[in-house]
Amino acid sequence: MEKVTPEVKKAIEEAIQLEIEGRQFFLAAAEATSHEKGKKMFKWLADEEAKHMETFSQLFSEVLGNEDWRSQVHYQEKKGEDLPLVKKLKERISQTKGKQEVEALSIGMELEQRAIQLFEEAARQTTDKEAREIFRKIVEEEKFHYDLLQAQQDSLTRSGYWLDSSDFKMDGLF
Repeated sequence: MEKVTPEVKKAIEEAIQLEIEGRQFFLAAAEATSHEKGKKMFKWLADEEAKHMETFSQLFSEVLGNEDWRSQVHYQEKKGEDLPLVKKLKERISQTKGKQEVEALSIGMELEQRAIQLFEEAARQTTDKEAREIFRKIVEEEKFHYDLLQAQQDSLTRSGYWLDSSDFKMDGLF
C-alpha cells in the first residue's frame, strides 16, 4: 500500500468512529423495535457495521504498518456505555411515542447518508488504489443499507409510490 496522506488517515479514523456509532445505534434500534422482522433487520445492520469496522481496522493496520492501530487513533467505545451521539439518538426515538420504529428508520437513513458522504470523500482524497477501492465498496454497501431502510420506512408509513419495474432496483445503486 502506498503512503497514505494525513487526510486519508483522518477519514479512516472517522470511518471507524462512524461504524462504532452505527453499530451501537442499530443495536439500540433493535431494542426499541417491537416487530420481530424489524428487530432482525436492525441486528443485521449492526452486524454489517461490525464487518465494516473490521475492514477499516485491517486497512488502518496496513497504513500504519503495525497491528496496534488502536493506540494510534482516537475513538470512543466503552463496553456497556452509550456514546454521546447514540444517547442523543435514543432520546430522539423515545420522544416519538408510538412511532419509535419509523424514527429509528429515519435516524438510520441519516447515519447511512453520512457514511456515504464520508466514504465518497475519502475515495476522492486517496491516491492509493487499494484504499480507494475499499472506500468505494463500502459506499455501495452503505447505499444498499440506505435503500433498505427507505423501503422499510415507506412500507411502515405507507408513503411509498408505484414505480415502473425498470425504475425500481434494490441493488444499492441510485
